Amino acid sequence: MGIKKQLGMGVITAALGLTLVSGGTYAYFSSSETTNNTFAAGTLDLAVEPTTLIEVDSLKPGDSITRNFELQNSGSLNINKVLLETDYSVTDAEGDNTGDFGEHIQVEFLYNADQLNEVIYETTLAELSNMEPEAVNEEVFIPALGEDGLEADTADDLVVKFNFVDSGEEQNQFQGDSLNLEWTFNAQQTAGGDQ
Repeated sequence: MGIKKQLGMGVITAALGLTLVSGGTYAYFSSSETTNNTFAAGTLDLAVEPTTLIEVDSLKPGDSITRNFELQNSGSLNINKVLLETDYSVTDAEGDNTGDFGEHIQVEFLYNADQLNEVIYETTLAELSNMEPEAVNEEVFIPALGEDGLEADTADDLVVKFNFVDSGEEQNQFQGDSLNLEWTFNAQQTAGGDQ
């Protein structure tokens, strides 16, 4: 075989090899599938009914006021903790107060309307306003709501009793005074986990 023929055969063999290699590179089986995924965040929605617990005039030492209120979780997530912040201000009618009116208002958190004598936690407004919200949750809401808190789309009734403590001594400095109490309820979710 001549050199021209050998070179020609080499070029044809190389071209055939390239054709097979390039043809093999693009020939394959395939399959595909598309998934549609959705991520939606849950909601915490804590409400308190009624929003005004007490409006009382002419309170005197020894008086007590008992009120029911309802904590509602209208959200889609369970509430693990209810944190209560207490703030109050006193308007001194005569300008003669030497003491804090909040120290003379005792607060009793009670289990429910049927067991008004069973106290969960007792303190004064002055002490309650200085408590950390986590401590209030441990002392009041864990005993009242349980370790699991307030489940989604449920409500729980709570009872609070306010007592104007009769100290057994003259308390004239508080005559005509008024106290404005503000409670702020904050909800925290349960811990996240595998879904």
